[in-house]
Amino acid sequence: MELQRVDLGSELVDYRWAWDLQREVHAAVVAGDGPDTVLLLEHADVYTAGKRTSRAERPTDGTEVIDVDRGGRITWHGPGQLVAYPIVRLAEPVDVVAHVRALEQAVIEVAARHGVTTVRVEGRSGVWVPADARGRDRKLCAIGVRVARGVTMHGLALNACPDLAAFDRIVPCGIDDADVTSLTAETGRRVTPLELADDLGDALVTALTPIVAAGVPTAAGT
Repeated sequence: MELQRVDLGSELVDYRWAWDLQREVHAAVVAGDGPDTVLLLEHADVYTAGKRTSRAERPTDGTEVIDVDRGGRITWHGPGQLVAYPIVRLAEPVDVVAHVRALEQAVIEVAARHGVTTVRVEGRSGVWVPADARGRDRKLCAIGVRVARGVTMHGLALNACPDLAAFDRIVPCGIDDADVTSLTAETGRRVTPLELADDLGDALVTALTPIVAAGVPTAAGT
C-alpha cells in the first residue's frame, strides 16, 4: 500500500482538484495498473455534501457547497484538518462496514497516542470523544466513503487544529445533538496535520491490510 502526501505541509489542496486525482488513482487501481494508495492532504476551505444531506443542514447564507458521490451528509474541510483518502481494492465479499470500522480504528489509535480517549457511537459513523465534564459527545473525525467496482474512494477528515467555527454554518453530518472537536482542543496544545501524518498513515496501513485484496487483477480482470 502506497502512502502519498499531496502537498501536505506546504499547500492547501483544492477539493475539486483532489476529487479528480482520486478518480485517476481509483481508475488505475480498478484496472490493476496502480497500487492501493492512501492520499494524505489538507484542503482549502470547502463544504461538501454527501448523498444523504438535507436542505435544512446546508448553509443559509449562500456559502458554496460541493455535492459529492460519497455516503454521509454535509461536512467541512479546510486548514488544520488532516484528510485521508484510501483508494484500495477490498477483498471479496466486499464489506463496506468493515472498511468504515477500519478507518475508525486507525483514528482511535492515533488519538490515543496523543492522550485522547475516543470511541465509536452506535448508529453514527466517525470517531467521538465521549461526553464528560467539558461537554456532550464531540466528533473528532468524520468519515464518508464510496466503493465502486470493489475499490474505495473518499475517506476521513481528522480535526487536528482547525477553526471549529467553520462548522457553525451547517449541521455537521446531520447531527444536531452533539458537538465537533479537535485534538488541539482536547489536548490543550497545538497539534498539526503534518504532525499526525506519519501516525495516521501507519495506522491506516495496519487497519486496512486485513480487508484489502491480497492480489491485484490485471486490466482484463483475470
